[in-house]
Amino acid sequence: MEVVKHEHACVSLVAAGRRLVVDPGIWTDPGVLEVADAVLVTHAHVDHVDEPALRAALGGRPELHVWTNPELARALAGPSGQVHAVREGDRFEAAGLAVRAVGEQHAVIHPEVPRVANVGFVVEERFFHPGDALLDPGVPLELLCVPLHGPWVKVAELVDWVRRLAPRRTLAVHDGLLNARGLAVVGRFLGPEGPGTGAEHVRLEPGESLLLA
Repeated sequence: MEVVKHEHACVSLVAAGRRLVVDPGIWTDPGVLEVADAVLVTHAHVDHVDEPALRAALGGRPELHVWTNPELARALAGPSGQVHAVREGDRFEAAGLAVRAVGEQHAVIHPEVPRVANVGFVVEERFFHPGDALLDPGVPLELLCVPLHGPWVKVAELVDWVRRLAPRRTLAVHDGLLNARGLAVVGRFLGPEGPGTGAEHVRLEPGESLLLA
């Protein structure tokens, strides 16, 4: 399985010639939807889903299907049955890959900021994209997507979260608001120069990829 990094929080998983796209937001090249066989969306924030672009893709491609939390599924739903609502523990197949839903809510940004629904996705019980919450998929992972930066993110919590989940590797995502200096600083904390997580930390530029054995 090939994991391709796109802008900000978006990644693609490619296996057997099919492509599963996760969180194609407004900072992601909309062309990624043209080659997607299926789409997963963790939550409704615009950096994770470009609703007009996704609706256009669904309207133009009746074979394209989307899985997301019930809150966003209601907003996206059309007459064709291409949008599927999933909750914690649900299992399904997307683009030929086994997927399991984890979690229900976005991390707390501030007590006075309403929380939106957020569901993370475990793919083939090896890869995990949590969206915007430090969730526990409950299985050993080959690759954990780590949201580097956002109004709800604290580096100390990221380090402890990675230690607790103990994946083999971590992949930097949710990095679209950081410049080169910020990326270097956060990367050091998660890498060998930091306090130590036990996982190899990887950051890819958009379009770069890595392989899961």
